[in-house]
Amino acid sequence: MSYKTILAILDTSDNSGAVADFAFAIAAESGAHVIGLHAEIISAVPLVAPMEIPDPVAVQALQDMAHSETIAVERIFRAKAEAAGASFEWRSFATSTGYGSAPLIESARSADLLIASQADPARPSDSHVDVDSFLFETGRPVLMIPYIIRQPKPIKRVLIAWNGSKEAARATFDALPILKAADDVEIFSVDPADTALQSPLTAGADIAATLARHGVKATLSTAQSVDKSASHVIENRLSDSSIDLLVMGAYTHSWLWQMIFGGTTKTLLQSMTALTLLSR
Repeated sequence: MSYKTILAILDTSDNSGAVADFAFAIAAESGAHVIGLHAEIISAVPLVAPMEIPDPVAVQALQDMAHSETIAVERIFRAKAEAAGASFEWRSFATSTGYGSAPLIESARSADLLIASQADPARPSDSHVDVDSFLFETGRPVLMIPYIIRQPKPIKRVLIAWNGSKEAARATFDALPILKAADDVEIFSVDPADTALQSPLTAGADIAATLARHGVKATLSTAQSVDKSASHVIENRLSDSSIDLLVMGAYTHSWLWQMIFGGTTKTLLQSMTALTLLSR
């Protein structure tokens, strides 16, 4: 198994260069085709009092700004593609609903891997990417790039946040091409349950055995949260072990934001220190 179609979500001219660099770096390992995807956001129409009618000048100015951003993003992507000498294509869609619109979701569903960037914490309003839309509407894994990381580097150390859920299993198998190329893979369980099939000390043993059959050597480790949150425990592990990539599942109840991106997932996405591959 390898990634053969990678979709790079090119949100703004500020982050599209980093996303393209990561996409082409991963594509180079298996000769993958890279699709650059951009949503040209059509802003809400400004109304002019007292008649509450659209202001044509303001409307045109907003449209011009959005189109200028599209041109800038496309220029960056094509330059990165030509430098990489890779197979690629460019897609852009004008939409008022952002990255959750049907044409973009449809494009994403045909990719092996989606790559997006965390928004600049200083300018979160500039980002239009709805990560939840891609996770819950496309069914494809999303590789999130922390804003603090702008240049690709080899993914050598991987941490799998393992809780035995179907989401964690999906994320693990979605990450298999990366796991097989890594030097060190750790299956990390926080507060593992004591069940009929496993004790807390053997949490993750079955998935480790399966990965071994794929040629992936993985070690098992556990931790107790005690008075800390699971996300805090995972963050500490990422830092202490100099992890390059975190692999984790995301919850399934897309109808309630706090159920999806509340708790561990939301906290880790907000304070990302390593690349994070999410699946559901």
